Amino acid sequence: MKIAVLGSGMVGRTMALDLAQKHAVTSFDASEHALATLQSKSTHIQTIQTDLSAYENYPALLQPFDLVITAVPGFMGFNVLKAVIEAGKNVVDISFFPEDALELDGLARQKNVTAITDCGVAPGVSNLVIGYYNTVMKIDSFECYVGGLPKTRRKPFEYKAPFSPIDVVEEYTRPARLKENGQIVTKPAMTEIELMDFDEIGTLECFNTDGLRSILYTMPHVPNLKEKTLRYPGHAALIVALQRSGFFSEEIIDYKGASIRPIDYTAAILLKEWKLGAEEEEFTVMKVVVKGKIGDAGKTVEYTMLDKFDPESKTSSMSRTTGYTCTAAANAFADGLITKKGVFPPELIADDKRVFDYIMHYLKDRNVRWIKREY
Repeated sequence: MKIAVLGSGMVGRTMALDLAQKHAVTSFDASEHALATLQSKSTHIQTIQTDLSAYENYPALLQPFDLVITAVPGFMGFNVLKAVIEAGKNVVDISFFPEDALELDGLARQKNVTAITDCGVAPGVSNLVIGYYNTVMKIDSFECYVGGLPKTRRKPFEYKAPFSPIDVVEEYTRPARLKENGQIVTKPAMTEIELMDFDEIGTLECFNTDGLRSILYTMPHVPNLKEKTLRYPGHAALIVALQRSGFFSEEIIDYKGASIRPIDYTAAILLKEWKLGAEEEEFTVMKVVVKGKIGDAGKTVEYTMLDKFDPESKTSSMSRTTGYTCTAAANAFADGLITKKGVFPPELIADDKRVFDYIMHYLKDRNVRWIKREY
């Protein structure tokens, strides 16, 4: 299969390398450096430098390909996805954008396209879990806790971002939607801070973020839904202080004759402060808890994962856990397991046990190991 990967950052690069083991892959990016880094790791992948925001070029650009993977920054993710669908191409997407991807379902059906969205680690694997267990039990509550963190804690933030800082800031500022007792409620991000203990890691804090996304609408019968982000203790208080001081404001201010948005200035500072080194050790930790009933019997299912930087392949845990979920779905599509037309977040493909098992085995084969407990 001929596959186009749009975006050659840390995660896009990991996906291209994985897919190239089985498919003919071409990677697209505006950054010459990003493409050169990819080619230094594999000469089998073709690279094309191009402006991915020139959406009018997509029909010609993507014409040779059977499948497209989108790995662009969140602020352009929706428009990229729409342009790919309008070009009539099947697509698997990991871009964390604020818009509702399901708005494109009608367009995808019209174009006879399969579009799998939010197919990373969270959203992604968390969606797969609720999607599959929704077919075997009556779910009363769903909880997801997830975070990617550096192994070495350095003040003041004790955090490094494997992707664009502006996407992290968006996660920290976007109001968080949860579901409580059958009602969707909105709370400020970074509220309801709790402490949780994890084997090998210790104590982390968790707080509300807007990560449920499509699950709020595709699982309307589940009365309680929440997702929280994990960080080292104290991180949230520091970010909230910056937010309340106006550092994330999008209102233009005048400074010595220059018009700037504080959020742009802050993002430029954080780009350096949060930059994850190419071989810096980090980890991704995640827990998904589904509670409900099978018949009259109560049942709880937990999936936990701790994945660390791989020194052999020199790939970050976040790029592995996010990227391999996406490439697993891409290969499931290539192998004919996913044939439905329209827009499908992962929970809507995991209702097929074959797809759920395929993706979980694919991750295991790449040493992304999920541990399941049922009680």
